[in-house]
Amino acid sequence: MGERRGAARAPVLRFTNCRLLRGRALLREDLWVREGRILDPEKLFFEERREADEQRDCGGRILAPGFIDVQINGGFGVDFSQAAEDAGSGVALVARKILSHGVTSFCPTLVTSPPEVYHKVLPQIPMKTGGPHGAGVLGVHLEGPFISQEKRGAHPEAHLRSFEANAIHDVLATYGPLDNVRIVTLAPELGRSREVIRELTARGVCVSLGHSVADLCVAEEAVQSGATFITHLFNAMLPFHHRDPGIVGLLTSDQLPPGRRIFYGMIADGIHTNPAALRIAHRAHPEGLVLVTDAVPALGLGNGRHTLGQQEVEVDGLTAFVAGEPPLPPADPLHTASRFPLPPVGSPRPAPSRPSLHPGTKTLCGSIAPMDVCVRHFRRATGCSVESALEAASLHPAQLLGLEKCKGTLDFGADADFVVLDDGLHVCATYIGGQLVWQAEAARL
Repeated sequence: MGERRGAARAPVLRFTNCRLLRGRALLREDLWVREGRILDPEKLFFEERREADEQRDCGGRILAPGFIDVQINGGFGVDFSQAAEDAGSGVALVARKILSHGVTSFCPTLVTSPPEVYHKVLPQIPMKTGGPHGAGVLGVHLEGPFISQEKRGAHPEAHLRSFEANAIHDVLATYGPLDNVRIVTLAPELGRSREVIRELTARGVCVSLGHSVADLCVAEEAVQSGATFITHLFNAMLPFHHRDPGIVGLLTSDQLPPGRRIFYGMIADGIHTNPAALRIAHRAHPEGLVLVTDAVPALGLGNGRHTLGQQEVEVDGLTAFVAGEPPLPPADPLHTASRFPLPPVGSPRPAPSRPSLHPGTKTLCGSIAPMDVCVRHFRRATGCSVESALEAASLHPAQLLGLEKCKGTLDFGADADFVVLDDGLHVCATYIGGQLVWQAEAARL
C-alpha cells in the first residue's frame, strides 16, 4: 500500500505536440510518464484525479521506442572482445556514446575468441538498467566460436571450435557461466548442434544461426530445436539458390513450429547488403526484420588500423576489412555515414571510389554505421514506411528477446525508453526511464 501511495505522489510528466509510434501507426497523442513507466492518462484522471506536474512541448516531432542493438562489437575505440582488466568501463563508454544515436538498450557482442577471453570478459558485463550513465545492457551476444570454417568471415580460424561428445559441457568450458549471456550465434550444421540449441534455449539463451554453410533442411531442424534468430542475413552464409535456399529460406519456410516466428538481423549500412536484397528480405518477411549495426571498435573514429577481437581491421571510408589487400568498393553507393547525404531516389549512381593504396583484404568485418544511420538507410533503400523502419530497430528486437511488454513499445505500462526524432529520422533527444539522457544542441525539449 505504501508503494502505491508513493507512486501516486511521484511527479507526472506529459509530452505534448508529438506523434507517438504506437500500434504500428504514428498517432497524434500525448505521452504520459511517471516513475520510469508509460501511463494510461484515463486511469490517471479517473482513478487518481491527477494532472501532469510538468509538460514538454515536442514541437510536432516523432516519439518512438528507444532503439535496441542486439549485435554491436564495440565502438569509439572500445573492443568488447579484448581481454581487458576493466572491460566494464569500456562497455560503459560505448553505452554512453550510443545514446546520441537513439539506442537505449544493447547486447555487447564478442566475436570468436580463445576461452580465456570469455572467462575474463563475460563476468565483467552484467545485465544493467539504462539511465543517464548510458544505454541498458540486455546481456551479451556471443558470436562464435562454434561456427563454420568456410564462412568464418573475420573470425580467426585458429580459435574456431566444434562440439565434442558432451556438447553442452564443451560450451560451458569455452564460455564459462552463461549468467550474462543473452544470444549465442552458432552454425547448425556442426555435429550435436541440435542438442546444444535445446539446452541453451532451456537456459533462456536465444540461439541464432550464422556463419554457416547449412542447407534449408538443417536450418529448419535448428528452428524446430529452438533457434529463433538469423545473424546478419545474407552475410557469412550460403547464397540463395532456387533448389536449396539455405538459411535464407527460413523467411518463407512452411516447416517451422506452429506460432514460431523467425527473426533475422540486417546490417543496413549500404555496404553489407545491396538495397535490392534489403527489399527482398523485407517484403518476404517484414515482421521478422531486426536492424543491427554489427558495429566494430572503429565506430566513431576514422580511417586507419583498429582491432576486432584477435584480428586487425583496416577502415577505409565507409568500409571495414580484415587487414591484407585493397578493399572493393561498397555494395551500393547509398552512403550511410551521417556526413554523406543519401542521393535522391532515381538519381544516377556515383562512380565507385578508388580503392585505397594500403594493404587490406576483401573480407568485411563489421560496420561503422550507427543505428540511426541504419534506420534512415533502411527506410530509403526499401521504401518502407517510417513506422516499419522504426519498429525494425525497436519492437522487433524486443520481441526477439521476449521483452516486448517493457521494451520496444510505447504501450501503457512499458518502460519509458524512447527517442525523439525529426521528420528525417534524425535523433533530437533520447530518454531512458522517462529521464532525458541525451539531447542534440539544436533541440529544446
